Amino acid sequence: MAETPTTAPGATTGLVLHMQTAFNPQLPGAGEAVRTFSKTLKHMSGAALSLKIIEPGKMAPTRDMLDAIVSGDLEAAFTWSGYAAQKSSVLSLFASEPFGPGPEEMTSWVLEGDGGKIHHDVYDKLGVAGIPCGVQGSKGGGWFRGDLNTLEDLKGMRVRYGRISAPILERMGVTVVPLAAGDFFYHLQQGKVDGGEMATPAMDAALGFDKLGLPYYMPGWQQPSAVLDFLMRKDKWLELPAALRAQIETACRANIAWTLGRAPHVQALALEKLKASGVVIKQWAPVLLDAFRANTAVVLQERADHDPDFAAAWANQKAFIKQGMTWRTMSRLP
Repeated sequence: MAETPTTAPGATTGLVLHMQTAFNPQLPGAGEAVRTFSKTLKHMSGAALSLKIIEPGKMAPTRDMLDAIVSGDLEAAFTWSGYAAQKSSVLSLFASEPFGPGPEEMTSWVLEGDGGKIHHDVYDKLGVAGIPCGVQGSKGGGWFRGDLNTLEDLKGMRVRYGRISAPILERMGVTVVPLAAGDFFYHLQQGKVDGGEMATPAMDAALGFDKLGLPYYMPGWQQPSAVLDFLMRKDKWLELPAALRAQIETACRANIAWTLGRAPHVQALALEKLKASGVVIKQWAPVLLDAFRANTAVVLQERADHDPDFAAAWANQKAFIKQGMTWRTMSRLP
């Protein structure tokens, strides 16, 4: 619960929110973003509002943090939009859309297009104030045993992939094995799975995946970008003074800028580290990328056919991205 800390005479007192994070604060990228957001908010509010960071899973399982927010077991959360996609598939468009918008396009849709309103309205219906609070860049394409050059090379493989990418791969003859993030390294090391995705190159390097001696495939077609969210239960959010709510929203905007600026550099450093460790970094064969793309279109269309809310949000996103295509093409040097 929120608390007012005890301070020395004459010192400023402020509100403290307990915020559980989905990311280990020591990990690069999203983990760093937790700490950066907390520092920015404390500084911006003049210590009128501080966040006490709670480690992943300490008060509620990471995947269940939305439910814990609604029930009142958590005051606040810093998380990934994809964990709430089980409640509304629309949120998958902000989290793990294969061949979806990259970080710049995602940010533009959220801040300048209708993406922000769509994001707000989905969480609002769930009884939660959801504030976009970071935009993460692409994941790595995955770690695999052996070379993957043809469709036949994929067939029969047992891999770990996410919610939307799983049925895409299953259409290609792949068996998707549901594994928690913490179990993937061991299963891959022991040969219990043949490959799969983990996170961004920076996180993969920090978690020691280079020690497996496996090739690393790029790009991360399954998740070109992802929105990070700050969550509070709607009534608790509205109980905060308007000035503090505005400061949280502004600190989240600053965090989006920070994550966009940080990602290219930290991922480049990670690739250097992986190469220095002997990791062979490969690019997907064009025939495989074409197949991933074709099956993605089928899977997303099937989802749209069965979910009007997803269909409307997806159409909005595609129209926004298409509108900016001419400028992106003409403004970039060949």
